[in-house]
Amino acid sequence: MSQQKILLYYGFTPVSDPFAVRLWQQTLCESLNLRGRILISPHGMNGTVGGEIKDLKRYIKGTKMYPGMKDVDFKWSQGSREDFPRLSVKDRSEIVAFGAADELIVDEHGVVGGGIHLKPAEVNALVAERGDDVVFFDGRNGFEAKIGKFRNAIVPEVETTHDFIRELESGKYDHLKNKPIVTYCTGGVRCEILSSVMINRGFEEVYQIDGGIVRYGEAYGNQGLWDGSLYVFDKRMVIDFEPNPREIGECELCHGHTKYFHNCSNQDCRKLIVLCPQCQVKHQPANCTHVVAPLS
Repeated sequence: MSQQKILLYYGFTPVSDPFAVRLWQQTLCESLNLRGRILISPHGMNGTVGGEIKDLKRYIKGTKMYPGMKDVDFKWSQGSREDFPRLSVKDRSEIVAFGAADELIVDEHGVVGGGIHLKPAEVNALVAERGDDVVFFDGRNGFEAKIGKFRNAIVPEVETTHDFIRELESGKYDHLKNKPIVTYCTGGVRCEILSSVMINRGFEEVYQIDGGIVRYGEAYGNQGLWDGSLYVFDKRMVIDFEPNPREIGECELCHGHTKYFHNCSNQDCRKLIVLCPQCQVKHQPANCTHVVAPLS
């Protein structure tokens, strides 16, 4: 019986010809019958792919042959090829669209001038030592934090990563510039850039969680400083690190606790609505007009 899983990874390394790397990755994935999303830029590669475990192992071996990708941390997650509608391999100016392509510097060792990497145990040690002085700073899109975040974290008012630079330059976080700040995101890639952008704007002590929320959750499950569930950008939508996590999401209709998102049924709308299973059934087809209507 076949076994499938999902891999997520990123690697910051100079890429002289992103288009050529895109063609190579497209051919490699097609030969292994993988689906998922891969972005290549002059700064490196970022990918999430699903398929047979044996094929994913071949993919890792092949991708690590590229200069600068040898030591990349490939993270395994429950899931399959079917969690992705297709294979998408693209070359872009950035592997995460912060609008910081011109200020991001990478070499064969990764991002130059980024935050200090902390292993999960080192994150807990920093909090134990510095207490409430430590600020967790969410590096994801704002909606992702609705169902899971680090305890007492700051969640910037951003809809996409394009908004982070404007948000940081607004002045509303200037009082944190001399605080120890731990940035975090799903697998770590967004924080590689966010931490660099923050340091460039005067934040003095910036850290990032090595491997992101995924590695922290694998280490501590429901027992650490992370509360709730993790949003992911595929058909799974939500993953947990242990059964029965604390549900911090609030259903936008009945206001009960939940961890589930629901796609708006309006095909022209891309909004994700936080809805409990009961309200998803009750309000079919559920769309975002329901959440602003009075409750009956």
